Amino acid sequence: MTKDELVASIKAVVSQARAGKLDEAYAGYRAIFSNPAFLEQRPEDQRQALKLMVHAKVPIRETTPVMVEAHRAALMPLTELVSRYGEPVDHELLGMCHVLLGNHDSASMIYRAGLAIERERNPGSDLCGELMKKISLI
Repeated sequence: MTKDELVASIKAVVSQARAGKLDEAYAGYRAIFSNPAFLEQRPEDQRQALKLMVHAKVPIRETTPVMVEAHRAALMPLTELVSRYGEPVDHELLGMCHVLLGNHDSASMIYRAGLAIERERNPGSDLCGELMKKISLI
């Protein structure tokens, strides 16, 4: 998967989501994230693609099996990003996937680890606030 192929795939998925074809969009995300070549993309490109799905404004009460599978597919690349780079934003995304999948204990631990890193870097950041909020909601 080249960067151009990734961009084209993401554009197609976003277009499907905007058209209200959510199951097709999430099936597209699942295909992208489960493709081993996705891990060969630059971390910034992986994060951007993962953020589009994880931060989508779909209420959890409307979760479908296809959405769940897409989030499961995102676990591996997100875990790899957390392991390699330790960026708090990656912790946030991984925690959000775990919440959607019902793994609240895992999400709490992941959020707390990301919060500890972000507090060291910038205790007044918006991300610190977001992570604290997410922890309190679990």
